[in-house]
Amino acid sequence: MQQFIFNMPTKVLFGFGQLNHLHEQNLPGKKALIITSNGSSTKKYGYLERVINELKLAGVDYSLFDEIRPNPTRQNVTEGANKAKAEQCDFVIALGGGSVMDATKCIALMMTNPGEIWDYSLSAQGGKQTAPYDAAPIIAITTSAGTGSEVDIAAVISDDTLKEKTGIFFPSMFPALSIVDPDLMMSVPPTFTAYQGMDAFFHAAESVINKNEHVMGEMFALKAIELIAKYLPIAYKDGNNKEARYYMAIANTLAGYYMLCTSPHTMEHIMGSYHENLVHGAGLIMIAHEYYNFFAEKKAAEEPMIKMARAMGLANATSGKDFVTALDNLLAAIHCDALKMSEVGITKEELKTYPQRITEVLGGDITADPLPLSAEDYLTIFEKSYR
Repeated sequence: MQQFIFNMPTKVLFGFGQLNHLHEQNLPGKKALIITSNGSSTKKYGYLERVINELKLAGVDYSLFDEIRPNPTRQNVTEGANKAKAEQCDFVIALGGGSVMDATKCIALMMTNPGEIWDYSLSAQGGKQTAPYDAAPIIAITTSAGTGSEVDIAAVISDDTLKEKTGIFFPSMFPALSIVDPDLMMSVPPTFTAYQGMDAFFHAAESVINKNEHVMGEMFALKAIELIAKYLPIAYKDGNNKEARYYMAIANTLAGYYMLCTSPHTMEHIMGSYHENLVHGAGLIMIAHEYYNFFAEKKAAEEPMIKMARAMGLANATSGKDFVTALDNLLAAIHCDALKMSEVGITKEELKTYPQRITEVLGGDITADPLPLSAEDYLTIFEKSYR
C-alpha cells in the first residue's frame, strides 16, 4: 500500500464570474505586479481592466509587466523581478495561461532570493541551489484550460542560449489564491483550445500510467480524462459553448491537483528547447500516439490504459490498444491528428541528438514510465512520430 502526501494550500475561486470577487479576498500585500503576456488578448478582451478595477476596489496599488513570451525565458524572469523590486511590489498577480503563470512563480521567487533563476534550476547547466527564502505571495488568474499551473508549484522556464527548458519547483511557489473563471477562456481560439486541452489531458494520462500512481492521483486524473474526452471537441467546435468551457476548466484544474508526469513531458521539453515557437501542447500531441502505442504493443500498462479508455467512453475496452484508438479519435475530432514536426522546423536528423538530452532537460519523471525506456526507445518514438 503506497504512502503519499497531498498538500493543496491554494484557495481556488471557481466558476463563471469569480473574477468579480477578487476584491473581496484577503489580498496578500499593498502593491501587486500584474504579469501578462507580450500579446494583446488580456487587454483586447478587457481582462486586464477588470483585474485593475478589482484592485482599486480593494484599495491595492499595482504596476504592470506585460512582456512574458510563450515558452518564457530566464531573461523574462530577471526583468520581471527587477521591475517588481524597482516598483516596490510585495506580491504578484499572474493574468494569463501557463507561460504567464510559470514566469510569475519564478518572478515571485526571485523577488525574495539572491542571484538569478538558473541558480535554482536542476537542469544539466543549472545551479541546483535551494532557494533560501520563500517566494513572494502569488495570485494566479488563469485564462486557459491547459496547464493546471494555478494549483501547483511547478514552473517551466527556457534558456535559449543553453538550449534548456526545465522545471523549477519550490513549495512556496504554490499560489495563495487562484481564480478559475471560464469567462476568461471564452475567447481562446480553436487551435489553442485544442492544444491547451490536450496538455491537460496528457497531465492526467501520464499520471494514470505512472508506476507511482495511487488512488488519490487516479481519482483526479480519470475524471479529468472523462471530461476532456467529452467536452474538448465541443469547446473546439464552439468556443461560445459555456457548458463545454466550464467543464474543460474543471478538467484542467483537476489534472493539476495531482500531476505525476512521465517521460513525454521531458521529450517535449527537448523539442521546445530547440524550437522556441513550438507550442507545448502541440509538441505533446506530435509524440502521443507512438508513446502510448509503445506500451500498448508491449502490454506494459494494460490496466491503467483500459481505465482511461473506459473513462473516454469505450465501455467495453479490454486492452491498451483501445486507449490508443480512443486517443487517436479524440485527436481527429479536434483536427490535431496530422500535426507535423517538420512544420515547426524540426528535422529528422536532429532527432538523433534528442535521447542524449533526456537527463539534461527536465519535464516528467523518466523513471516512472510503465517500462524503462532506453535511448534507442526514445529515438524510435521520436522517429516514428516524425512527419
